[in-house]
Amino acid sequence: MKAKHTLPEPSADAKHHSLQLSEKIQRSLRRHPHMTFAQYMQMALYTPGLGYYASGLPKIGERGDFITAPEVSPIFSRCLANQAIQVLQTLPTPNIIEFGAGQGTMAKDILLELQLQQQPLEHYFIIELSADLRERQQAALKDALPIEWFNKVVWLDALPAQPISAVVLANEVLDAMPFERLRIEPHQALRGYVRFNEETRQFEWDYQKITDKPLQQFANQLIEHLGEVSELGYETEINLNIRPWLQAVSDSLSEGVILLIDYGYTREEYYQPARVMGTLRCHYQHRAHSNPFFYPGLQDITAHVDFTAVAEAAYDSGLKVAGYTTQAHFLMATGLLEMSSDPNAPITEQLKIAQQIKTLTLPNEMGETFKVIALSKQLDLKLMGFKMRDLRHQL
Repeated sequence: MKAKHTLPEPSADAKHHSLQLSEKIQRSLRRHPHMTFAQYMQMALYTPGLGYYASGLPKIGERGDFITAPEVSPIFSRCLANQAIQVLQTLPTPNIIEFGAGQGTMAKDILLELQLQQQPLEHYFIIELSADLRERQQAALKDALPIEWFNKVVWLDALPAQPISAVVLANEVLDAMPFERLRIEPHQALRGYVRFNEETRQFEWDYQKITDKPLQQFANQLIEHLGEVSELGYETEINLNIRPWLQAVSDSLSEGVILLIDYGYTREEYYQPARVMGTLRCHYQHRAHSNPFFYPGLQDITAHVDFTAVAEAAYDSGLKVAGYTTQAHFLMATGLLEMSSDPNAPITEQLKIAQQIKTLTLPNEMGETFKVIALSKQLDLKLMGFKMRDLRHQL
């Protein structure tokens, strides 16, 4: 497998961890030979104790595989807090719900900012399935927050049973949802399945004819959009989990705003004829590559988000699209420059903050690849994060 030679070799313990998960996936394949890529991805990322997100292996930061905006600078979370405060002030009961809280960094910085600005908060709900991450989050928040603010944090396995008024936050959540892989050829459309090659002892792609009607309808639309496809084919992704997930979030809200931050494009940009390899990306020890079968359980597997699909699913779920912009414009509209200017800070600190701002806002860093979309329910409010530049017309 080519990736083995170009990516760092895992430790013996890490290889053993991956082997345990691989054997579990193989057993599943023996029972259900037709495993879609989405099903493989679900097992690779979320199998309890073994999947990438469900294990105790480091994921974020220098010792992990990638970096996220909250880890780059606390200013990112403070800007999000400013937007949240604008909404919280209008809610009958001010709550925040966060998905995918990672190491708890964003939650910590948001709660500290709410405390600083004396913004009342009923609860800060963290929806976390990983027992390991939950422990890390609890330790980090208990260490950093005053006890009365720590006591506002509630960990849940699922959304609240009864609808509540809240601001919902999901930073880099959509990109990690299991997605389907499609291959468009000149005379047919195929769906990506996974098989295990007994000779090479590796998982590999197995493209087969589409039997799912909604997926075939999407493939037909894509074929029409692409026009003539070369013999080499066109590979891409579609996330079928966004719609049911958004419906569940909408059902859990009586009123409020959902803020989704992720890397992605509008549909027009996403399915460009030139994007023949799609957007599937894997992250291992800060190296990006496109082989999702490299040591299952040891690497992240993602794809960019189709924000047009998010907007459509939101509308069908009883939500309104209240704003859509780049991360750079959102942060600047919510106080990034004001927070980053401290003429009394030591020059080393000023230089450090300047570098953080570059990472968060420059087009070739996170500034334009990452987008922010706001979805509202029973709330008519001009959100501050989109006052500088609102790109809803592009959706």
